[in-house]
Amino acid sequence: MSIILGIDPGSRLTGYGIVKQEGRSFTYLGSGCIKAISSGKELAPRLQTIFAGVSELILQFKPDMFAIEQVFMAKNPDSALKLGQARGAAIVAATNSGLSVAEYSARQIKQSVVGTGAASKEQVQHMVRSILKLSASPQADAADALAVALCHGHSYESLLKMNGQASKVVRSRLR
Repeated sequence: MSIILGIDPGSRLTGYGIVKQEGRSFTYLGSGCIKAISSGKELAPRLQTIFAGVSELILQFKPDMFAIEQVFMAKNPDSALKLGQARGAAIVAATNSGLSVAEYSARQIKQSVVGTGAASKEQVQHMVRSILKLSASPQADAADALAVALCHGHSYESLLKMNGQASKVVRSRLR
């Protein structure tokens, strides 16, 4: 059993999603958004809010794994830089808590959860709702974060399976 914290970073809204994984089965534990909105245009207070919010989630849910969406190249370089800084605040919160960090591209996440890397936000929300058996679709940023956690769970499960098969091959060759 593993608890996975997934993060969809943003400089104003950072989505989070927490799932428990047992084999191929996932259970919803929580999701929402860290609202990093300050009275001015200063970025530093927002980054501190993200860091504190992620740190609090880690204390509350005690995840075993942390996964975050990678930065994509936005049309606006300033937006990409702010997104990178928001990711950095979340990553530092995770590493300060002793968690290793797994990173996935938006395309990898969509492929893992929906089956196509070109899926829409609505498709991601629908599949997250379906996989986790939720009564309603989560807010878009929270659904994206849950998709990050699910993607990591699928990837981790595949690695364990491949590693187990590789160990069997090695053991059979040693006999």
